[in-house]
Amino acid sequence: MPHEAISVFDMFKIGIGPSSSHTLGPWKAALRCLASIQSKTTFDNIQSITILLYGSLAKTGKGHGTDIAVMMGLSGEDPETIDVNTITPIINQIRSRSVLLLAGKKNIEFHVQTNIHFLSNESLPYHPNGLSFLIATKDGNHWCETFYSIGGGFVVYEGDISHQQQSIDLPFPINTASDLLHWCRKTGLAIHEVVLENEQVWRSESATIKGVFNIWETMRNCIFSGCYAQGILPGGLQVRRRAFDLNRKLLNNKSYYNYNDWLTAIKAGGTSFQYILDWVSCFALAVNEENASFGRVVTAPTNGAAGVIPAVLQYYIAFGDKNAENNIVTFLLTASEIGSIFKKGATISAAMGGCQAEIGVSSAMAAGALTACMGGTQQQVLMAAEIAMEHHLGLTCDPIGGLVQIPCIERNTMGAIKAITASQLALQSTPDFALVSLDKVIATMWNTALDMNSKYKETADGGLAIQIPLGLSEC
Repeated sequence: MPHEAISVFDMFKIGIGPSSSHTLGPWKAALRCLASIQSKTTFDNIQSITILLYGSLAKTGKGHGTDIAVMMGLSGEDPETIDVNTITPIINQIRSRSVLLLAGKKNIEFHVQTNIHFLSNESLPYHPNGLSFLIATKDGNHWCETFYSIGGGFVVYEGDISHQQQSIDLPFPINTASDLLHWCRKTGLAIHEVVLENEQVWRSESATIKGVFNIWETMRNCIFSGCYAQGILPGGLQVRRRAFDLNRKLLNNKSYYNYNDWLTAIKAGGTSFQYILDWVSCFALAVNEENASFGRVVTAPTNGAAGVIPAVLQYYIAFGDKNAENNIVTFLLTASEIGSIFKKGATISAAMGGCQAEIGVSSAMAAGALTACMGGTQQQVLMAAEIAMEHHLGLTCDPIGGLVQIPCIERNTMGAIKAITASQLALQSTPDFALVSLDKVIATMWNTALDMNSKYKETADGGLAIQIPLGLSEC
């Protein structure tokens, strides 16, 4: 049976906020456009590049920084490694000089107002997040490169739509939760061990483990940075960061200058329900406030839902097993496989499925991963993921002003808490008696997505976005 091969590093990508589909995806599309240009001509031969943004990218693109992303990508900057403090100066220089340093090599004339078009009344057929690069050369040639940002930083080139599935044979091919459970039963392996075996198709086991720890280090740094950053989030909503104040309150106004001392102080504060609950919220707030500020985050599986998985993993490390850090690989590999099953069976794009596709999926991933680390069986892991998603079904995406701030930041706290609750329920349950399977809830989620009105799919045309009509999606 054909299967789509998705790596843990496809589900967890290091990048820049605020949106994986509206920022990271277009950024990567621009980088792919540069590669295509280089295969056809020289950068010296480029006369102009005009970008057309369609559908959801047009409607909420300014709030998500889509225009910034494509300019950074065309400048040849890497979202994984760029110093985030250089983004604003680069963009300001492009705007003031009307010149873009293409691929970091060749200056071309570039007027932001005329070279980037937000076509909010037009959509391309394959996906709501479409963008085209119109390229003109000095020798008179013209062509178009069209891409689709399909969620989680995944980008599809229009010419590859009919060949999306990678021609990679995995030892344990998985499309559904039933497939995953089959391989676990047949081999006796835990879910993360099945994933680790599949990852060896791409790289050695040691390289995978090293990469997973790099993912966690990036998440951890994001939490810590977010807890010590003050101020107002960009975009015009005047949203004040809250993680700083909550962190300071919970630590009784003490400051810590490295992660380990901070973590020790958190653990020393007690284990009351309210204390732990406040910290879970603080962890999630910190990540998504960093995300909203064009900070470095990890898609998990998206930027809009980037706070759920780090918050739950940080909760486990701070308040769970004293040897919890030994289970980081177990947690993230398990989470990645659950996320990939959702991507294959439904979507992880809010533009396709509403926020159930982002917060809902991230909560399911975190619930299953936490259950695995807490000693749950494979069936209990999948049950936890099902419970978490079941109680996110129908969740709409309605960002005020097209910004990943309200209600997105708080939704990450709720997704994290639901994940922990789902895990506890699964650990205290017998999956054999469950009436709803993970595969059934994924199918339900996809049917719900198909039925959902487009105004609730990351367009800022409905829900809270129109109850507070600030017009920021157009500013």
